[in-house]
Amino acid sequence: MPTAAGPALLRPAPITAGISASLTGQFATQGRQALAGLAAWVEYVNGPGGGILLDGRRHPVTLRHYDDGSRAAAARRNTARLLDDDSVDLLFGPYSAGLTTAAAEVAAARDRLLWNHGGAGDAIYDLRPGCVVGILAPARRYLAGLPALARSAHPNAGALAIARVDAGAFARQVSHGAETAARALGFGAVLHLTYPPDTADFAGIAAQIAAAAPDVLVAVGRIRHDIDLARALTAPGSRPPIGLAAVVATPIADFATALGAAAHGFVGPTQWEPQTAVPVPDFGPPPDVAMSLLRRAAAVHSVPVDYPAAQAFAAGLVAQRCLTDAGAADDATLYAAAAAADFTTFYGRFRIDCAGRQVGRSVALVQRQRGRKAVIWPPEQADGRLQWPFRPQDS
Repeated sequence: MPTAAGPALLRPAPITAGISASLTGQFATQGRQALAGLAAWVEYVNGPGGGILLDGRRHPVTLRHYDDGSRAAAARRNTARLLDDDSVDLLFGPYSAGLTTAAAEVAAARDRLLWNHGGAGDAIYDLRPGCVVGILAPARRYLAGLPALARSAHPNAGALAIARVDAGAFARQVSHGAETAARALGFGAVLHLTYPPDTADFAGIAAQIAAAAPDVLVAVGRIRHDIDLARALTAPGSRPPIGLAAVVATPIADFATALGAAAHGFVGPTQWEPQTAVPVPDFGPPPDVAMSLLRRAAAVHSVPVDYPAAQAFAAGLVAQRCLTDAGAADDATLYAAAAAADFTTFYGRFRIDCAGRQVGRSVALVQRQRGRKAVIWPPEQADGRLQWPFRPQDS
C-alpha cells in the first residue's frame, strides 16, 4: 500500500490529471485515442456539474499530457515529469503493456498510484502492491473464450496453431491463455512458432500455418505484425485451410483500413464495443452520452473511436468515483476506495483483486463480417454468429 500521499487538495483548485501518451510512433493511433478518451472524461466532469465533488466543493479537472513517441524511455521521463514537476493528482498510464510497465515503474518508485487503462500485462501489477489500479481485463483472458467459440461452431475442432512475436510479455500471455483454455477442451497444438520483432516478410509463416491446417489460429504480435501476417494469409492465390483465424489487432480501425475487404473473416479480442456497453450504468454517463463525448474528442485528435478511447474514459470515471467515495485525494486512500469498489460504468463492471488486476469484466470477441464488426462471444453479448470456416476470399 502506498505510504506517500499525492498532492493534498485544501482549496477548490483544479484536480490535475496527467498522462504520457503516444502521439507519434507505432502506437500513435491508440495513444491519441487514449488521450481523446481522457479529454472526453474531462469534458463530462467539467460540464453541468462543474467538477468533482470533494471536501464539500466542486473541483474542475485539468489534463496534462506529453508525447512519449511510443518509446519506453520517454514514457519514464514523462511520468517523472508529471509526478515531480507537475504534481499531478491523478496519474493515468499510456497505451501498450510495455509503456505502461515503464510508467508504473516510475510511479511505484515514488509510491504513487497509476490508473492503468492501456496495459494488459500481468507484470504491471507485480511492481509494488497498491500502486496500480487496472481498468481492462488482463492479457491472459484476451482469447480464453476462443476454443469454446470454435467448438460451438464446429464440434470436432481440435487443432490449434499459435504464431506470436518472441519479444514482450503481452504476446506470450495472450497465447498462453488461449492455449490453456484450448487444452482444457482437449485441443492439441499442431504448430507453435515465434518470430523476432524485426520480421517484415510473413509469407513463410503463412505457408507454415497453411501446411498445419489448424482448426484455430492464434496470432499475436505488435500491430504491424498482425496486419502483415493477415495480409500474407489473404494474399492472392492464398486460401489457408483454417477454421477460425484470430488475430489480436482485428478489432482496431487500423486493421480494417490496411486490409480493406480482405479483413473479412478475421476474429479478434476487444475490451469494449458499443454493442457491449452497459445500458444503465451505476456511475457516469449512459452509453449514448459517452459515445457523443468520445466522438467529439476523437474528431479533435483525428482518430476513430476504438476501445482504447473507451477504456481511457472509463479510467477517468473510475478515478472520479474513487475520489468521491474516498473523500480525499491521497493515493493510499484512493487505492483503498478502488479495492472496495464494485460498480458499473458504460464500459462495464469495475472490480479489482488484491493485486489491482481487473476481475469484474471479460473480453469479447468480434469478427469482421463484410465491413462491420459483429460481436460473436460471449453468447449473452453477441449480435452476430461466427462465420466458419475462415474464407478470406469470400469478401
